[in-house]
Amino acid sequence: MNKRTQVILLLVAGALSAMSCKSQYEALLAGNDADAKYKAAFDYFNKGKYTRSAQLFESMAQLSSGTTRDDTVHYYWGLSNYRLKDYYTAEANFSRFLESFPRSPFADDARFMRIDCLYRATHRYELDQIPTQNAIAAIGEYMAEFPDGIHREACEHMLKVLGDRLDLKAYESAKLYYKMEDYKASRIAFRNILKDDAENIYREDIIYYIAMSSYKYALNSVQNKQKDRYLTFVDDYLNFIGEYPESPYRKELDLMYRRSQKALGRFTGSDEELEGKEKEFEKERNMLLRQQNKKNETSDGKRK
Repeated sequence: MNKRTQVILLLVAGALSAMSCKSQYEALLAGNDADAKYKAAFDYFNKGKYTRSAQLFESMAQLSSGTTRDDTVHYYWGLSNYRLKDYYTAEANFSRFLESFPRSPFADDARFMRIDCLYRATHRYELDQIPTQNAIAAIGEYMAEFPDGIHREACEHMLKVLGDRLDLKAYESAKLYYKMEDYKASRIAFRNILKDDAENIYREDIIYYIAMSSYKYALNSVQNKQKDRYLTFVDDYLNFIGEYPESPYRKELDLMYRRSQKALGRFTGSDEELEGKEKEFEKERNMLLRQQNKKNETSDGKRK
């Protein structure tokens, strides 16, 4: 027998063996032998063949109803789908499990697995974030119910990842207006982010874009509206440097500030002379702020 014939025979034998295994599995899946299915399902699960174990556990759901195996079958059905990374189906499995078997020894693990499925089924920031919001709500409820649970650290990590994703979504959505040069809408969108979430992780960038949006909105306005809009930029600029005086954005915003001062007619000299005037202006503003704070403190004292 030559080598070519040997190879062909081996391939044929392999194909026949695979067909035999497949037909045995299909016969088992279609049958009603609960014991054989139960054993085979765990054999497949332990070998990492989760598609087959999930199908077998699912087919046993009715056969095991009312038996001591019932909760085990349903739990491992969900776990098989989880291992397959079918998080939508697995979450549904674990939700049904908790409704049907709230006192099962698997219940604590199933509760965490359910929120882990919700977490893993969320989308990247460019897509719909309703699943992210749902996952955050579910994780919050879980942590409130089990504040000192063994999964607390994992839950805190999930919340941070999801929260940062929502922050990025809001930031990038507002930034689109800036890129489209719709500076009025851009400033409103960035300000709304901070109204909804003052602790947004992109806070420094957001306040920078608020200032830049107001400057460019003023710069592109008709002349009779520029003054008020440059004054708005000055407020935004001072807010920024008050919060982030050492920011890498500072140099650029300082330049915008000098230009706005020239546009407002407050100074028309050289940049060096203008810098001196800016310092004087800031000193005056700080003095006025201190005076205002003292008045507020005095007013508060009288009220008390």
